[in-house]
Amino acid sequence: MIKVKHPKPAKNQTQEAMLAQFPEAERRFHELMFSYGNAVYRYHQAAAEHEPTHQEYEEWLEGLPENVSRDMAAKGFERCSTVLSFTRYVNEKNDVGQEEYVRGLMGSEQYAAYRSKTEGADSECSS
Repeated sequence: MIKVKHPKPAKNQTQEAMLAQFPEAERRFHELMFSYGNAVYRYHQAAAEHEPTHQEYEEWLEGLPENVSRDMAAKGFERCSTVLSFTRYVNEKNDVGQEEYVRGLMGSEQYAAYRSKTEGADSECSS
């Protein structure tokens, strides 16, 4: 069962249908992946609750590499309000860490199960 549901019902239906297609031995892994992904999606959506300001946007731009900052500045505050690195910046500035938020939605037990199933993948990506 996918513990953390996506806020869009159609996405939940798609995820459940996909889950039913996996062999029984693979379902737990995919349940955890969907829960984690849905929790991360919710985390980024939650940044809007902090009502991001133009000042935060300017601070975020300053921390980006010059070419990226220039591109994001050209796009403007409104278009960048949903850029993942900006929403994470807003959340972090308001003391909402992504992994803590996700763990809170998933629960410690399910989060630990997710981490144990993905630890090998994390080290492969960082090599």
